[in-house]
Amino acid sequence: QLQLVESGGGLVQPGGVRRLSCVVSGVTLDDYDIGWFRQAPGKEREGVSCIRRSGGGTNLAESVKGRFTISRNNSRNTVYLQMTGLTPEDSGIYYCAAGRGGCSASVHLYQYWGQGTQVTVSS
Repeated sequence: QLQLVESGGGLVQPGGVRRLSCVVSGVTLDDYDIGWFRQAPGKEREGVSCIRRSGGGTNLAESVKGRFTISRNNSRNTVYLQMTGLTPEDSGIYYCAAGRGGCSASVHLYQYWGQGTQVTVSS
């Protein structure tokens, strides 16, 4: 049974840095593409970044390019999202998800989802 558990959220000041973790169990990271999504109140879930089964990562949202970096540690079966230069617009619940449809911003291509971790950027 594939499971994903996010952690690392919290309150961050504008301009701050935060690293989110997504621990994947039940499969190896070579088997699934892993995406990070976020959802702010009243808004649709937005694709932020993803890392392919092959290991290559890419940012999906224009607003995070140059600020967010996705990576993974195969030995820990964990995917990370390093976030820098945070703004209040980055606030929301951050989810990681697993799928086999390639790196995509479409939520429909990911079959498994974690419960999410809240990130709040505020002074």
